[in-house]
Amino acid sequence: MKKYEKLLLAKRTKLLEEIDELRKESTDTIKNSTGDLSSYSYHMADLGTDAQEREKKFLLASKSGRLIYHIDMALRRIKDGTYGKCHSCGKDISRTRLEAVPHARFCIACKEAEEKQKSGR
Repeated sequence: MKKYEKLLLAKRTKLLEEIDELRKESTDTIKNSTGDLSSYSYHMADLGTDAQEREKKFLLASKSGRLIYHIDMALRRIKDGTYGKCHSCGKDISRTRLEAVPHARFCIACKEAEEKQKSGR
């Protein structure tokens, strides 16, 4: 369990650093990022591009935030002794899967069944 806890904590730290970097980048104003004396772009398309970049950064931070939540839940499962057990069938999740996706809640078979159900197959 210590191995997986270290893996999860390292991943969590990396994600927090990425979110912090995205936050710093998104707080830069147009004036700071371009070095212009005016806070207005030269062209309307520049405003659209800036808005799109901010939106992408927000989406990345949001996705990272959700992943941190799943990592926190996995760390909680380590503490309460339920880590590595499938939430659906109760069987052990393979070590290979836990090494690839240390925050996994489902074994491969149950995850595949969930994905098929979501896609409507």
